[in-house]
Amino acid sequence: MAGQEHHYSVKVTWTGNRGTGTTGYRDYDRDHTLSAEGKPDIVGSSDPAFRGDSARWNPEELLVGSLSACHKLWYLHFCAVSGVVVSDYVDSAEGTMVMEKDGAGRFSEVVLKPVVTITKGDPVVAQELHEDAHDKCFIARSVNFPVRIEATVKTA
Repeated sequence: MAGQEHHYSVKVTWTGNRGTGTTGYRDYDRDHTLSAEGKPDIVGSSDPAFRGDSARWNPEELLVGSLSACHKLWYLHFCAVSGVVVSDYVDSAEGTMVMEKDGAGRFSEVVLKPVVTITKGDPVVAQELHEDAHDKCFIARSVNFPVRIEATVKTA
């Protein structure tokens, strides 16, 4: 697997042209659709603070969600190969973005807060496996801000 490349194709189509394009800052919607072959579309927009539609996913939410999902997938893998049986996993992840004077912004951190219920295995091992998952997560390894894990493990 070392050196193997994986490629991902996503089409983003702007759907916010009200008929006059970008003739003015308030004359267009920030709406778009993300699509990939064989998958349901995701409707997106910008954050409502940036004139977006709050009913649609924004890129910042998708980034936080990607970090959370990547961690979960690695965590479940490590549990499965370590004899820890997970029956429930819910993460209430939070991201913080800092705005600069010129309007640019950047994430300062994301905190993953998974609550995991196990039915078999050592709870201490289950807790430690979050570190292994974090070390392997493709998305967390690709960002330039801290991703912290505040995990809780419960036994059923």
